[in-house]
Amino acid sequence: MSPVLEVKDLRKQFGAVEALRGAELCCPAGEVTALVGDNGAGKSTLIRCITGVHPPDGGSISFRGEPVRFSAPTEARARGIETVYQDLALIEDLAVWQNMFLNRELTGGFGPLRWLQRRRMIEETQARLGRLLVNMPPVRAKVRRLSGGQRQSIAIGRAASWGSALVIMDEPTAALGLRERGAVETLIGNLRHEGIAQLIISHDLEQVMRISDSIWVMRGGRTIAQWLTKEVYRPYVVAAIAGGTA
Repeated sequence: MSPVLEVKDLRKQFGAVEALRGAELCCPAGEVTALVGDNGAGKSTLIRCITGVHPPDGGSISFRGEPVRFSAPTEARARGIETVYQDLALIEDLAVWQNMFLNRELTGGFGPLRWLQRRRMIEETQARLGRLLVNMPPVRAKVRRLSGGQRQSIAIGRAASWGSALVIMDEPTAALGLRERGAVETLIGNLRHEGIAQLIISHDLEQVMRISDSIWVMRGGRTIAQWLTKEVYRPYVVAAIAGGTA
C-alpha cells in the first residue's frame, strides 16, 4: 500500500545533544507500523517532530504524498494525524460522549444564540464508537467509572473517529490486564480494516510481533533496522535494539 506517512533522514538537535541523526519511517494505509527501541533511542523525539511539537532541523516528512512541516500539534490534527499518549487526555468527570467531542462540541443556532446539540453528540458517539469497539461502555457513563482498557479504547476510538488517516499510539496497552489488552488489540485490528494507518510505539515485543505489519528499530537517534513482521524472528529484533547479534 502507498505510504500515508514517510520520514526520511530526519534530524533534531537540542544543544549539544543529537536526538535524531537520520531517522526513517514509513506508515502505509491500513497497516500497523511498530516503532521500537530502548529508552533514549529517539522514538519520542521522532513522534514530536512528526506531530509539530518540535521542528526538525533537517530531513523531510511527507504526509499523503505531500511534504509537510507542522508548527503545532493542532495543525497535525487538522490534517488527519491523531496521537494517543499514555495519559489518554480524558476528563474523568465528563461522560464518554463529552470526552468524544471535547473541544469539538456541536452547536446549533447562530451568533450569540447558540446551544449545544447534546442529543446529536450522544447519537454520533454511539454510532462512531459502536462501529469500532466490541464491548462499548454506555456513552453517558462518566469516564471515572470505566476500566483502564475501556478508557484506552475510548481514547483510541476518539482519535480514529475524526477522519484520521494516521493514529499514533504510545504504549497503547501498558499497565492493562490480559483481557483488556485483548480488547485494545481487537480495536487496533478493526482500525486496520477501516484502512487507517497506525503507528504504535511499544516495548512489548510479543505484542509487536502479534499485531504489527512492519517493525522499525531505532537506536542512538537513528533508524537502524526495518522488517516486515512476518519475515523476522523476535531474537533479531531484540538484537537490533540492544546493538548485538541474534
